[in-house]
Amino acid sequence: MVQTRAQWDARMKRLPLEDRTTYEQYLESIGATEPVATSTTSTSSGASRTDSAASRTIPTTTTTTTTPTPVTKNPWDEPPGEAPEGFSWKWIGARSVGRAGSGSWKLLRVAGSGAGTGSSAGAGTGAGSTAGAGTSTGAGTKTETYTAPDGKTFTDINAYNAYIAQLKADEKRRTGQSAYDLLFSEFERYGLGSLVQPLQSFIVEGLSPAEFTLRLRETDAYKKRFAANAQRINRGLRALSEAEYVGLEDQYQNVMRNYGLPASYYQRGEMGVQQGFEKFISGDVSAAELEDRIQTAQNRVINAAPEVSKALREFYPDISNGDILAYALDPDQALTNIKRKVTAAEIGAGAMQAGLSTSAARAEELQRFGVTGEQARQGFQTIGGFLPRASQLGDIYAKQGEGPFTQTTAEQEVFGTTGAVEAQRKRRKLAELETAQFSGTSGAAGGALGRERAGQF
Repeated sequence: MVQTRAQWDARMKRLPLEDRTTYEQYLESIGATEPVATSTTSTSSGASRTDSAASRTIPTTTTTTTTPTPVTKNPWDEPPGEAPEGFSWKWIGARSVGRAGSGSWKLLRVAGSGAGTGSSAGAGTGAGSTAGAGTSTGAGTKTETYTAPDGKTFTDINAYNAYIAQLKADEKRRTGQSAYDLLFSEFERYGLGSLVQPLQSFIVEGLSPAEFTLRLRETDAYKKRFAANAQRINRGLRALSEAEYVGLEDQYQNVMRNYGLPASYYQRGEMGVQQGFEKFISGDVSAAELEDRIQTAQNRVINAAPEVSKALREFYPDISNGDILAYALDPDQALTNIKRKVTAAEIGAGAMQAGLSTSAARAEELQRFGVTGEQARQGFQTIGGFLPRASQLGDIYAKQGEGPFTQTTAEQEVFGTTGAVEAQRKRRKLAELETAQFSGTSGAAGGALGRERAGQF
């Protein structure tokens, strides 16, 4: 008959030791850690009957079956298995399941391992591992080992730290060398590798490419090669990158070559510096603007009518054929200023072609009123047709308050500058006075002559 827990408990107090051992073995067989069990009793009863033949009663038979309920184990009680060499299992987190913050088993690397010799009685020798430095007593003494990232192991902490420091220094040097090589190759493309070479001493610092560039821009050689950047900053302009700077120099050079300018305008000096280009870059002159200046110099000056070149030299005595391009290419002179001078020379040439003369100041004044070279040529032709007679009449009628009539007066009327209305009234009054004089003196013939002359005027 299978005994229930209550029956076993009752018997354990009075039964010999072997019975209690049998009960503990039974609990182990069902996987329980404590003697916990529940009983389920099933009863089968037969009819109580009297055997008439034997005159005896057959009793009811009851059979009780006990089914122990195993105790549920917690997940954190035992690790999921044996840990690999060099690792150990550890429960991380709260001791709960299915809740926020519930833990789990984690496989952690053991910081070091070593061999030890037992020092207590009966311990013998054995192997072990530990996660910290030092020695343990009782079970044995363990020596700490340290493993570097490259797999090299040490038992001396000082040697280990020195090796790690050396690894970091080597890595820093490799980083610096890589950044230096990148910067050098970039500058060597423009023939400027010599600027970067002095920076080799910074390799051991492990500088990044950006840090190398900052150090480079602080050197005297760099400041000399890209001198226009400092001037740009002083003028409120942004500094150009090295690629932009060199690229703009190349564009200037191509424009000058295309227009046949002498090589002296763009020849390179030390470290590839093109002195003439520094003024262009600092003045923020684009390649298109430079080309416009060259076209202005060649098309409107060098290839212009002789009178234009003559007027240009008269107005600006220091200019010569060799200096005309210098005027056009001087970045200190704005493009509009160059065109103003050329237009002034064309206005002066128009006056010369009409047999008249003018000054640089007057020509520039007419230019500011919007008079072009072609308008000046036509206007001075008109002035040349009536100025001699108008000037004569101005002298004749000066006592009547209508003289003199000068070239400036004629220019005011023809070109519409300041005083144009008064100049037009004066010329009309002189014509009326001349007509009235001839009409009152000579009759029909005199009047006809007067009208003819007045008409010419």
